[in-house]
Formats: sequence, C-alpha cells, structure tokens
Amino acid sequence: MRTHSHSPESVKKIERLLREISTIVKQKGREILTRFPITPPQFTALIYLMEEGDLTIGELSQKMCLACSTMTDLIDRMEKSGYVSRVRDDRDRRVVRIHMTERGETIIRDVMQARQEYLADILGHFSPEEVKAIGQHLELLYERMKD
Repeated sequence: MRTHSHSPESVKKIERLLREISTIVKQKGREILTRFPITPPQFTALIYLMEEGDLTIGELSQKMCLACSTMTDLIDRMEKSGYVSRVRDDRDRRVVRIHMTERGETIIRDVMQARQEYLADILGHFSPEEVKAIGQHLELLYERMKD
C-alpha cells in the first residue's frame, strides 16, 4: 500500500543510482574473485550453500536459474577442487545433497573478507552517523522490495 507520492525525477534518480551501484558491486566483486581460485558461478553456489545449508542439485539449479545438467557440471568441478561434497540424505538415501566442505567455507570467508575490506575502504570516507543512516535506509528499502 502506497502512502506517499514522489516526484518522477527523484524516483528516476534513485533507480539510476541503484542500477549503477549494482553494476559497480558486480564488477568489483568479479575483480576481487580473480584473486581467488574460484569462478563467479562457483562463488554464487557456495553463497547459497553457506546461507541455506545442504541443497540438492535441483534446488541449487533453481536458485541459480541454471539447467540441472549445467549445475551438475559446476558441482563436479567444485567437488574436484574440494569445495563441496555429495552426501546422501539421512531420511531418504535416494536424495543426494551438496555439502560445503571446510575448504569451501574457507574460500567463501576469504572472498567475503576481501569484499568487505573494499566496502570498508569506501565507507571510511563517511562519518559513523552517515554509515549508520546508509545501513538503515538500505535495510528499509530492501525490506520493502523483497515483499
């Protein structure tokens, strides 16, 4: 339910800024990833596993909008690199879940630390009050958008 009407100019400006920030975050994220032995799709898969726990290939391929065959190839490569392992489900032995290994957790932790260091450098140009306000406003925007 909308309660306020905003000028088309301010809506246009915010939409453009969000798009441009998103592009910068993606580019910088890819640039940071080049320092690690992991590809962007592998990073995305590991993030899902970190946030949601063990998932089936079907669940993971749905979340990543990839065909199951593509996901299977990705998981095969990740398993060879030691980032994930396939484990049988305790309740249903026919179900195979993808489990992030300690090595996968380590690489995600290292990548996330590098990404956060980049953001900390940017935020270092703002006062603590400004950083708090940015966080609060982004959280509000996120909460409204995800519904």
